[in-house]
Amino acid sequence: MSQETAGQRIEMSELPPGSSEFWRFMRVFLSRPVVIFGAIVIVAFVIAAAFSGSIAPYDPLAQDLTNRLLKPGQQGHLLGTDALGRDMFSRIVFGSRTAIMVGVVALSISAVIGMILGLTAGYFGGITYAMIMRFIDALMTFPPILLALTIAALLGGGLFNVMIALGIGMMPGYARVMCGQALSVREKDYVMCARASGATHARIMLRHIFPNCLPPMIVLMTVMIGVTILAEAGLSFLGVGIIPPTPAWGSMVYEGYNYLLTDPMLSFTPGITIMIVVFAFNMVGDGLRDAIDPSLRGTI
Repeated sequence: MSQETAGQRIEMSELPPGSSEFWRFMRVFLSRPVVIFGAIVIVAFVIAAAFSGSIAPYDPLAQDLTNRLLKPGQQGHLLGTDALGRDMFSRIVFGSRTAIMVGVVALSISAVIGMILGLTAGYFGGITYAMIMRFIDALMTFPPILLALTIAALLGGGLFNVMIALGIGMMPGYARVMCGQALSVREKDYVMCARASGATHARIMLRHIFPNCLPPMIVLMTVMIGVTILAEAGLSFLGVGIIPPTPAWGSMVYEGYNYLLTDPMLSFTPGITIMIVVFAFNMVGDGLRDAIDPSLRGTI
């Protein structure tokens, strides 16, 4: 018996009698401090986005040129002010609303389209697989951020166009993973039995294949939320993302670029915020992977 198998059996034996699968999942998921830290950051991030109006002490769009470029803590501004006198803390809090909106909507677009294409290609195979996956391969020749940048440049800036651009740019990854999962699951005995019993293609795909492909997709989506937030910040930094004066972390980093030597906190504060949030989503995704697939536990 390997040490890993023995460790897993000991871990399972330590669970209280009658413990449900949910508690086993939570025990494994919360077994590492870094995952707990990531979960706390994500909860704080969601709360900041949901209650921005109550948390932010100032209007994020209000300009006060008499109090421009204040240092952190001066005159009641926790993180100082930018070149137009706008409160940095308020803009970062409201920027969380923009980030989570872009992350969730773009993720939904890419995940839904990608999983539909991947599931269809993996289940039917043959010419359907060839047509869909060659299209996906063509999109994957471009790095996701470059593809999103091209689409955003064609559509123009703005919140709606950025969400569409990121949704399309991130879609090939979901299609590729779902297709691989569907190719494996469709050969299982229960799928063969369902096919032999006369079940329709739609029923087999939605009732038998899709639910068994979903766990790795959940892990991928959790990690990709952070990637999408980072990509949105990159587009905004390049000037093809969220249009000012809407608070967006990427555009805030760009606005502070000209003051990098004299007032680096203008760029560092939103940049560190992006780093922490993306790190949190990555760690939570890693924790979900450990809980869903024990064979990968302990690897990062």
